[in-house]
Amino acid sequence: MSSTCIRVLADPVQIKECKETINRLDEKLSEATKVFNLSGNAARLKILFLLYKEDEMCPCDLSDVLDMSVGGVSQHLRKLKDGGLVQDKKVGQTIFYSIKSENLLIIKPVLESLLNENKTLAV
Repeated sequence: MSSTCIRVLADPVQIKECKETINRLDEKLSEATKVFNLSGNAARLKILFLLYKEDEMCPCDLSDVLDMSVGGVSQHLRKLKDGGLVQDKKVGQTIFYSIKSENLLIIKPVLESLLNENKTLAV
């Protein structure tokens, strides 16, 4: 089956409005793309979910929960931090990570749906 498009009539008003919308949202779309590219890895999405659910966690606790090495968790956290999705806070010898609030607007619906699914499964 062919997937070609054979358009009979173009809607120039719709096309113009859509182009204007995309152009206005260009910066926000770039931010969303960055967030979803970084969270597109299963381990990083799990880390983000846990940070969302618990507010903050250290790499050792994440390692225990995810059955991953601390080094592996730290590599994922570094990517998330370098990408601007998470921040860290040092308390004594321990580093706690949390999701940066400005990124919650983009990823919160995904994390919230996972949290709600978790509550449903627990019942």
